[in-house]
Amino acid sequence: MGEYLKDVPEFIELDLGESLISRTESLASFRELGPPDLCHVIKTTGKAGQKDVGSYHYVSGVDASSSASLAAYLNSLTYTVEETASWFFGSTSAKSPWRIRGGAFCSFNAFSRVDVRVEVKIPGGVEAYVIDVRGERHEATPQMWQEVYLSAILRAILYADDANYRLAGFRKLDPIASLDAELKFVAAAEAAFFKGWQLGSEPEIQVATVVSNHLTSGLMKYFGDSFRFGPAVNLFEKLVVKEGEVACLLAQSYLGMNEEVKAVRVLQSAIQNHPQSYSLLHVQCDFLRSKGKTEWALKMAKQAVNCAPSEFVTWAKLTDVNMELGRFSDALLTLNSCPMFTYSERDQHRMPTPAKSHLPVKDFIATSGILDDDAAAGANDADVALLRLPAPSLRGTFAKAYVLLAKLVSVIGWDELLKCRSQVFVMEEEYRMHRAADPVPESPLVSSGSEAASIKGDRSSAPARAGGDAAAAAPSGVPTIAVNGQTEDGRDLDEEERARSTSPAGIPTIKEDGGAAGEDESAKGDVDGDNEGKDGGAGFQNKRLCERWLDNLFMVLYEDLRVYTIWRAEVAHFKAQHLPYRKTGTEWEILGELAQRLHHQEEAKDAFQRALDAKFSAKAWLKLLEFYADEGDVQRALNAAIRLSVYQHRWYMEAAYPTAVAHQLFKLIRRDGLAKISYSLVSMNVPQAILKKVAQPYFQYAQTFRVDGSDF
Repeated sequence: MGEYLKDVPEFIELDLGESLISRTESLASFRELGPPDLCHVIKTTGKAGQKDVGSYHYVSGVDASSSASLAAYLNSLTYTVEETASWFFGSTSAKSPWRIRGGAFCSFNAFSRVDVRVEVKIPGGVEAYVIDVRGERHEATPQMWQEVYLSAILRAILYADDANYRLAGFRKLDPIASLDAELKFVAAAEAAFFKGWQLGSEPEIQVATVVSNHLTSGLMKYFGDSFRFGPAVNLFEKLVVKEGEVACLLAQSYLGMNEEVKAVRVLQSAIQNHPQSYSLLHVQCDFLRSKGKTEWALKMAKQAVNCAPSEFVTWAKLTDVNMELGRFSDALLTLNSCPMFTYSERDQHRMPTPAKSHLPVKDFIATSGILDDDAAAGANDADVALLRLPAPSLRGTFAKAYVLLAKLVSVIGWDELLKCRSQVFVMEEEYRMHRAADPVPESPLVSSGSEAASIKGDRSSAPARAGGDAAAAAPSGVPTIAVNGQTEDGRDLDEEERARSTSPAGIPTIKEDGGAAGEDESAKGDVDGDNEGKDGGAGFQNKRLCERWLDNLFMVLYEDLRVYTIWRAEVAHFKAQHLPYRKTGTEWEILGELAQRLHHQEEAKDAFQRALDAKFSAKAWLKLLEFYADEGDVQRALNAAIRLSVYQHRWYMEAAYPTAVAHQLFKLIRRDGLAKISYSLVSMNVPQAILKKVAQPYFQYAQTFRVDGSDF
């Protein structure tokens, strides 16, 4: 055990330095903020004939502003080499023969697309240099140090709880632990603000802009999760003088502080000077919706689509507003018009298989008894039908579009959704009837506006795809979802739809229609839900071609609804028979997420609680923490927060903020005050080590940074 670091995760290399070589080879593949920081150490005994050992771990939250700060982290590891057991002279431990003789710290500069590395020799000197995508060395300049510092801190903020950025042996420390550190972060963000677009943006944004990028997302997340918009206002007030579009961020910050008058004034002035900014229009749209002025908000959303017709977020916003107004046909047409983007995975590099892994558990966590790892046999098993649900695998714009579709079905129901769909999209039966009536072939045309292609004219035709078949062309023929997944005539609906989705229906012919930029044509779609011919014939000329991705989402939604319906029917049956209804812990997790996707919150909450009866589930605890915090249930929320925090510390996520746990606790503090929450925690008889090392950092952060509610 003496060769390992105490309380620090490690992967032992087969060949010394292979992790650094692998990282260098992967540099060209990084597209956005880059991978986690990599810490590599070399340990030796100093004995002749014994090989040195190389090990590495991932880390975030380390100050990367200079070579000295990175060298300090490497130096701190020299004090964590484990002691070896000894039974001589009554001692139970002895100094380990292993010591760290050197190491390297690698941090990716997302602005310049290079890797900044610091090599430390103990004893000896410190060498800092830059590795480019070709593996060549360069000198590290002051500008590069500022950029790599900002890149590292943004990774720590944005990916603190990102499930797609989770790695084994990933140590997460507090990126900003003091007010001075926060001032340093804000100053660096101000200096690099107008280069923020170089970092890229969230998957839903096609083109990163000055106000829509990872830098602005990091700033808003950092200040927004703690409800501390004052420093953000100070920053954006300086920047709005140089770039008027920054007013959208300034207005959001004012609204976060409940300074609505100031926010409206900022928006009014900015929109006059930048009428084509969809970001400004979206802020105004959301404000109008919060005030119940949804009709006005609709005008803003339509104008935003005109300003940025190639952006997913503008069409998604218009879809949401249409749903809020009850314009469900328009909402479906607008959703169909959304441009979809390919999702890119988070930047990570693949490491060679390590010789050994060392994932230690801290003593105070092991002795606390809070983590119940003794799950019942089979608690992690699950029905294949649940494991294969496609919705959890959706990413990027497809996941966002599914959220909108699920919201729509929660408002109007599945049957009404199918009726609405048959009114606005061409169904397979309609297409066949039209082809039979007009068999003259038409040469296919390629529409320049595929996102909002309109089916017009007697000569236009298109095949219905998988989801359209579910409606069976006419409202009177809408299938009813049975618990056994069959239609009323006994056929299996799922198999029938899948078969139809692959049946050939001819080549679509689409008439040129001006593309997605024509807001009046594409958003309204020439379809009035109340006046549309409901027999599927009279309105054929005005119907649209349903995009294949939306067809697929209808199938995904159908799968979710089918499984949910079966589950609730089983629950009702077992309850009527006074029989216990049993599922494994993993199955309850999946069912809870399913219910939440379909906006059945009480059923989701019950499923997550049942999952915890079967096993310890960090996922279930996090979901329940959100429920309890929103309900104001202090005792249960604190219990969930403690258990979740202990679990995170066990897996080296030691940062207090920004984390999902901190955000939920700050909700309680904001409402009830820091004193009440802290006294409630003390009254729960939490072990002192857990209270001091796990829980107190949240309250210390709230006091230090003056989170709302920390003064009472």
